[in-house]
Amino acid sequence: MSASFSKSITLKKDFKIQDDEFLQLRDFIYKQSGIYIGDNRKYLLENRLANRLKEHNLKSFGEYFYFLRYDVNRKIELNKLFEVITTNETSFFRNPPQIKVFQDIILKELIQTKRSKAQKYMHIWSAGCSTGEEPYTMSIVLHELLGSELPLWRIRITANDLSQSVLAAARRGIYSQYALRTTPPEIVRKYFNEEKPGRFVVQDSVKQLVDFGQINLSDRFQLKKVPRSDIVFCRNVVIYFDDEMKKNVINSFYDNLLPGGYLFIGHSESLHNISRAFRPIHHPGALVYLKEG
Repeated sequence: MSASFSKSITLKKDFKIQDDEFLQLRDFIYKQSGIYIGDNRKYLLENRLANRLKEHNLKSFGEYFYFLRYDVNRKIELNKLFEVITTNETSFFRNPPQIKVFQDIILKELIQTKRSKAQKYMHIWSAGCSTGEEPYTMSIVLHELLGSELPLWRIRITANDLSQSVLAAARRGIYSQYALRTTPPEIVRKYFNEEKPGRFVVQDSVKQLVDFGQINLSDRFQLKKVPRSDIVFCRNVVIYFDDEMKKNVINSFYDNLLPGGYLFIGHSESLHNISRAFRPIHHPGALVYLKEG
């Protein structure tokens, strides 16, 4: 048995979350972030927070809850908490059928419409951007579509996440081969510099279109500060929310979108029973939601 595996077993034995502790932490997390952890996922908190208890030499989850409420370092720890309770599994050009619809249909139509109106500006919002693969993918797609015309446009991609650590990684823009597993090889050669084998850095031209910042999707005041968008991406994020929170977030996206704007959510997600405000548009391999007007 490896030392690391043995250590993880010890942690699970040492730190058992009691029912009242689970309820305290579950409600605290919901209030702070809108992320809802169901009763059947008690093990998730126990497993993911064990190392946080060890880090601060705490003896119980009750002590950890007290730490989050009252310690002078509670704001720093809150970011650590967000980091461990969310999953940041992503990649460049994730779900290629969706990206193809974004590039070949939605974005091309949007560019043509704006050209016809002499409105060469665009805003796209990546809400839940994780370590940056999604907004950088959007930037690359825009470079591909606009080419030498790009400098004539005013384009911003606002990329937000709850976790400060993943945002820091996104700003660095350094990725492994695994993060590029769904990226066409010619795109890798064109928009990344391979510093050393298996270590790829996004080129500055791609970074320049993207603004990263922390946001809490449960905070309506923060959401209202995001510029009005032509397209909103929020993929595999609302799965963490309960029904009330889902409705609030989707309504905020609707309010943020300009008339004729589009919302992309995860390919396995749906707005069914969440919102009837959007018109679903079916494309081969992808479903997008239109704000009519």
